[in-house]
Amino acid sequence: MRAGPLAWRDPLLWVALAAPLPLWAALAWHGGAAGPAWIADGPGRFALLVLAYPVLEEIVFRGMIQDWLLRHLPPRRILGISGANAAASLLFALAHLPAHPPLWAAAVFVPSLVYGFFFERTRALAAPVLLHVWYNLGYFALFGM
Repeated sequence: MRAGPLAWRDPLLWVALAAPLPLWAALAWHGGAAGPAWIADGPGRFALLVLAYPVLEEIVFRGMIQDWLLRHLPPRRILGISGANAAASLLFALAHLPAHPPLWAAAVFVPSLVYGFFFERTRALAAPVLLHVWYNLGYFALFGM
């Protein structure tokens, strides 16, 4: 895979973009979605949750932490996941503990592995940022804050 800009021709990127759709549908059906009406009441908060936080978090967790770990940890992989990705994703999940119940904070570990996978695959932040924005957009548009 080439380094640099977002790889639109990468079929795995399209799989990752489609992956949350069944989960969102199941959660909406089971738990009842709040719906996007809250966005009109708090567009600034929505912009933070969907745009600003994903960009900042990807700069920190992928661009800084995971990149540093990639250079300093042995290049071992389990099921295609590097130790650097797993460690950065664990820190990412722990960082969500102050704002989320423990189970929801732990649940961000899996999407974080996806973001880290695409960071390593492209050696750029474009794909992780796009995925993070997309995942947050779907989640917060459906379930509110």
